[in-house]
Amino acid sequence: MSAHRRTLVRLARPVYLELLAGVAAGIINMVWVARLGGDAVAAVAVATNVENLLLGVVLVAGSGTTVLVARARGAGDPAAVRSAVRGGAALGALLVPPVALGGLLLREPLAALLLGGPDHPAHALAAAYFAISLPGTAVFFATNVLDGILKGAGDTRTPMRLAFLANGLILVLDPLLIHACGVRGAALATVAGRTVALAAGLLVLHREPLLKAARAVRPAEGTAAALRRTARTGLPMGLDFTVRMAGALALVSVVARLGVTEIAAYGIATKAMYVATMAFYAVRQAAAIHSAHLLGAGRDERRAVGRQALLLGGVLGTGAAGLLLLGAGPVMRAFGAEPAVAEAGALFLRCLGPHLLLMAGSIALAGVFEGTGASPYLARITVGGVLVQLPLAYGLSGLGLPGICLAMALATATQCAALGLLYRRTPGAPQREADSAFSRSG
Repeated sequence: MSAHRRTLVRLARPVYLELLAGVAAGIINMVWVARLGGDAVAAVAVATNVENLLLGVVLVAGSGTTVLVARARGAGDPAAVRSAVRGGAALGALLVPPVALGGLLLREPLAALLLGGPDHPAHALAAAYFAISLPGTAVFFATNVLDGILKGAGDTRTPMRLAFLANGLILVLDPLLIHACGVRGAALATVAGRTVALAAGLLVLHREPLLKAARAVRPAEGTAAALRRTARTGLPMGLDFTVRMAGALALVSVVARLGVTEIAAYGIATKAMYVATMAFYAVRQAAAIHSAHLLGAGRDERRAVGRQALLLGGVLGTGAAGLLLLGAGPVMRAFGAEPAVAEAGALFLRCLGPHLLLMAGSIALAGVFEGTGASPYLARITVGGVLVQLPLAYGLSGLGLPGICLAMALATATQCAALGLLYRRTPGAPQREADSAFSRSG
């Protein structure tokens, strides 16, 4: 196994477990909420979608910080490390008030907008959930920035452990607080678990050797300049994620045209698919961290790291496609789906193979470009892919869920082609050119 591949595996494994813990906690949380009735499920489902979109906002700070800290670490520059940390913290703090305070004040109109009006049976419950969850974004945002700092420092294990701590507490608190406070209890459990994990993370951050060395020197630039650099570096990554989420939500509306059975099958099947795609995103994060670190150290090895990321992505994509092909039926039945829904969902999962393989390669390779300053190109490619996918899905929806799979695969193929062109145009460039590209993007 090559050195690059070993590093990617070492960094990616904890990231995957961290992501998996969050999804598992979310599923179990919904199981407890379901005991309160369909209106409660609808309220929490709406709130969860809002949080997914907000993750795109905080990724601007978290991902930008990861890349800049990794580059400064590679360069052995503690002053740049301190600036990157200050920039990420300042940007995260700047993002909190409009989301936390604005969300609290506008919780009822927001719930009405998402549910189709204030007369929806779940409106009051969603507003009650937002009253706790949206102010709680202060903790959510701070945790993401903290994770970004640690990952930039090369530590992906601590964020994994913090995720286990937070989600473990949520699972313990959920039944207690939901029983006592209803839907509000689900929000309280989430915020409480994350708060404890954030406190533990701050203690770890204080003892991190890289940051100890950085605190002993003057920052390389002022806080305002560091904030702007973090925003410029992270904005394309946040946009990339937000566009993907918006495209996924729009695709749901296309699937809904097929009927109740198909939309139910699609909803369950995509949850199973996420277990696989999180592995792809773990490789992406690992590739971004490793590439940024190497570039900071004066080693532009994008092609070599890209090859290994593609290899890992290909292995994971092939494995996921094979497992879903063989186990689609049991997977759907494990979610308790009715026979008709289970049959439709199993067909969808069996047709996902080409999409998963292409997606695995494109997401893994994208991490190299994130870490080396080409994330603005990634955002454009993602926007293009979504714009291709939606009309294709609409046009092929006459084939049912297999047509949706085909549209997803074709759209991902266009993204892979665009990434392939970008990859060929950025061979191990001289460090002078690489630094110039980074200064323009970061």
